[in-house]
Amino acid sequence: MTAGGCATASSQPPPAPGLLRLSPSPTPFTLVTAGEVRGAVPDGWHAFPTTPEFGVLGGFVASPRAGGWTDVDGDAVGMSATWVDATRVGVPSDYYYLAANGPLLSRLTTSATCHEESLRVYLDRRPTFDPTRRSPGNFMARGEGVCRRGPHATRYAYFIAAPGFGPVHEFGIPSSGLYVVVAVVPQGRGASDLLRALIGRTRFGEDSIRDFLAVARMARTAG
Repeated sequence: MTAGGCATASSQPPPAPGLLRLSPSPTPFTLVTAGEVRGAVPDGWHAFPTTPEFGVLGGFVASPRAGGWTDVDGDAVGMSATWVDATRVGVPSDYYYLAANGPLLSRLTTSATCHEESLRVYLDRRPTFDPTRRSPGNFMARGEGVCRRGPHATRYAYFIAAPGFGPVHEFGIPSSGLYVVVAVVPQGRGASDLLRALIGRTRFGEDSIRDFLAVARMARTAG
């Protein structure tokens, strides 16, 4: 892992895969650049590049704990911003739709200790599951909720997209088959604002989450 000094995340080329660049900012956030993924984490959090599995997973994870953030179950505070390189996985895009549309974040969304308060689905075009042709299927959604375990309460939010071969495929990282941003913070005053900042400041390639949502709205209107 490498840490930058005074330069901003946009003033230098992205670090090589597996490396991380941290840059201070005038806000209470530290800017993080991990390959083609950029984001911001609260000052004092520890950020780490993802550990690539066969080079297919890119991005970063962050947590107030120096040991990292591995349990996305709503109990531990932290965030991750990751993408999957579909050109290296070698499976049809249909499988990314299936992952995004249910099991991937099920430890949050279907947990007995967590309650999803809001869910907005921007795209949900079910793929054909026909191995002989490219599937137009795509999925994009945002959600937020609360987890409680005894006196301990956290608030979570996430953004997930499986671009398939729709218009979203042209945004972000063209080789990506799946994007996932998820953050968990202590419940309390300002928790939702903090989550919006963590999710909203994440960029894949040159595009922010807001850009993804804008193209999804246009695709839904056109289709």
